[in-house]
Amino acid sequence: MLNELVIASHNQGKITEFKEMLAPFGVKVYAASDLNLPDVEETGTTFAENAALKAETLANISGKPCLADDSGLCVDALGGRPGVYSARYAPNRDFNKAMTMLVDELKACGNPDWSAHFSCVLALKQPGHPVRFYEGRVNGKIIAERRGSEGFGFDPVFVPDGFDRTFAEMTHAEKAGISHRGRAVAAFLQKEFNASRL
Repeated sequence: MLNELVIASHNQGKITEFKEMLAPFGVKVYAASDLNLPDVEETGTTFAENAALKAETLANISGKPCLADDSGLCVDALGGRPGVYSARYAPNRDFNKAMTMLVDELKACGNPDWSAHFSCVLALKQPGHPVRFYEGRVNGKIIAERRGSEGFGFDPVFVPDGFDRTFAEMTHAEKAGISHRGRAVAAFLQKEFNASRL
């Protein structure tokens, strides 16, 4: 069983979500910044490639089990973009600009279907073991007007299917229960903790 885990991210929103999700299992969670670990350049072309690259790099440096994720927003009318480039969609990772650019691009494309989904792939690298992957996805749509102040990234313009609120209008607990990252983490917890407790 995992007793400690490095989260391969410097994104405080992600770190907070992972700490909350892992708290019931007594895992000592480190952010990459806690151990002065570097940012790893995402040079892969898929979420799985990027997650594995980050997990393997930081596990090798730290000598500790490392969990990395790569996630992004895929918009149907834009051919699946921004996808793996979601964090780099706007200059300096300014998501206010990114949301403006996204809505402007959707308005300009002329397609009234603003269906989209968030995807997340988790990669777990434990020293001496191959990388294991866990995936999660949530379908929804993009809206033109931002709503809510919770969450991060594109949350204020994404409404998940079956809801009339954006991710940014939900509590952390509500979002974690249905989000792409929440679903990927649930699969991770089922395999890495529940199975080992049988």
